[in-house]
Amino acid sequence: MINIFFFWEQLSVTYMDNKIFEIFIPGPAGRLEAKYYKSKKNTSPIALVLQPHPQYGGTMNNKTVVDMFGTFMDNDFSVCRVNFRGVGRSDGEFDNGQGELADAAAALDWLEKENFDNSQCWISGFSFGSLIAMQLLMRRPEINRFIAVSPQPNVYDFSFLSPCPTSGLLIYGKKDELVPRLYIDELKNRLSSQKGIKAEFCGIHEANHFFSKSGEDLIKEINKYIKKEITLF
Repeated sequence: MINIFFFWEQLSVTYMDNKIFEIFIPGPAGRLEAKYYKSKKNTSPIALVLQPHPQYGGTMNNKTVVDMFGTFMDNDFSVCRVNFRGVGRSDGEFDNGQGELADAAAALDWLEKENFDNSQCWISGFSFGSLIAMQLLMRRPEINRFIAVSPQPNVYDFSFLSPCPTSGLLIYGKKDELVPRLYIDELKNRLSSQKGIKAEFCGIHEANHFFSKSGEDLIKEINKYIKKEITLF
């Protein structure tokens, strides 16, 4: 049952005949604005979707983030997407990644409390959000799978993934204008050599960093991965 203490208002938006709720989650720098879909299944898996960089216009309403959120909904997850501190109606200000990681942890805490009997826990993110997702993954052993879209190993150091604690999917555009392919290949080689997990890399033809004209291909791959992995638990 959803804790009404954290509700601000209920959106009129419907998806698959179910409501998406607008909520505020208590965070380390104040309230975090978020959107939340609650599956009708008590033991549904849960997923957190993280936004791109706040200082470059990133919000939880980014099209790729919204599409990822919707794909988890389609697969009967209880899912949350959140605005980091200083974005939208979230309190605080940008904190160079450390504060945003704390925000993500607070959002996952809330999501887990609302779904204490969840069957799986997934973390996902787009661009900067994929970095925060992977950092959170290293700190939360209950996370079963991850989906990282458009990671930027040329900008951020992903060496903390040693080892990566669980399997997941990394998706990139083969025409990513922000990330030279060399850096993706290096990350792939590093993760592929690790034992006990499987990091799958998926390159989408003609896609740029933002999947501007390849959104359908992106969601198709995410949906395929979710359906394949969800049956393992």
